[in-house]
Amino acid sequence: MLQSDSFWALVGLILFFIVVIAAGGPKMITGLLDKRTQRIRDELDEARKAREEAQSLLAEYQRKRLEAQSEADAIVEEARNEARRLTDEANAKLSEMVERRTKSAETKIAQAEAQAIAEVRTRAADLAVAAASDILQSKLKGEAAEALLKSSIQSVQSRLN
Repeated sequence: MLQSDSFWALVGLILFFIVVIAAGGPKMITGLLDKRTQRIRDELDEARKAREEAQSLLAEYQRKRLEAQSEADAIVEEARNEARRLTDEANAKLSEMVERRTKSAETKIAQAEAQAIAEVRTRAADLAVAAASDILQSKLKGEAAEALLKSSIQSVQSRLN
């Protein structure tokens, strides 16, 4: 047994463990493992904090996006209302202008009509007077005829005008 390689390998292994234990190997290994565990915990805490910050930033950006969207919607709605108001004003002004022009045209037509009627009456009166004058001149003669003719012409003119 003392001559077997396996025996001496076992003895070497046991001696190695004794030296490692005596030199504080387990405490060093435990310390290294504890440090590594603590470093991993710290990294996890930092990752958790970073995640929470990212979530809060995401929530803030979403809130800002919603505010911007609602503001944009309000601006669009205000623009639509302004466009409607301007359209209504333009339509009202257009209607008013058309109404004024229509009244003006109607007034001008009525004036032209009245003027035409007056001209026709004047022309008719002149023709009637001329015709009466011709008829009376051909049928009546002398001073009495002229006096009658003048008084009749004046009477007709005053009635027609």
